[in-house]
Amino acid sequence: MGEVLHIEDALNEKGVYVSTTSGVSMYPMLRNRRDTIIVKPPTAPLKKYDVPLYRRGDDYVLHRIIGKDDKGYIICGDNCINKEYGITENQIIGVLVGFYRDGNEVNMEGVGYKLYSRAWVFLHPLICAFKKIKMKAGKVKRLWHSK
Repeated sequence: MGEVLHIEDALNEKGVYVSTTSGVSMYPMLRNRRDTIIVKPPTAPLKKYDVPLYRRGDDYVLHRIIGKDDKGYIICGDNCINKEYGITENQIIGVLVGFYRDGNEVNMEGVGYKLYSRAWVFLHPLICAFKKIKMKAGKVKRLWHSK
């Protein structure tokens, strides 16, 4: 049986990493353990809307760039409320260059994907506000019913 390559080893040795996703932070774009991602080492500086694979401690994270400041990239998962600040080039090991949904390749250069990624970044503050209101309403409901 062959030895399993770690993500960084695969990127360094093969120039590509292909795997199914794990987690819900990029839902609805990427579905947990259902979609296949293709990641390659970055060949140019990353920009807004790119989806880098980066290290956060001992974990690997695949989230979208929504901005940049003097400390680094501002990144957030499509299904997340909290932004991450100060993600640096040194933490980034790859960038999403393609993915497959239900066996069909999604064209990341196509109009549909570009509209989705830009709409998501534009609507993110509204989506976050809605999720926060929904969470608070759930807390109030639980408190009300616990009496």
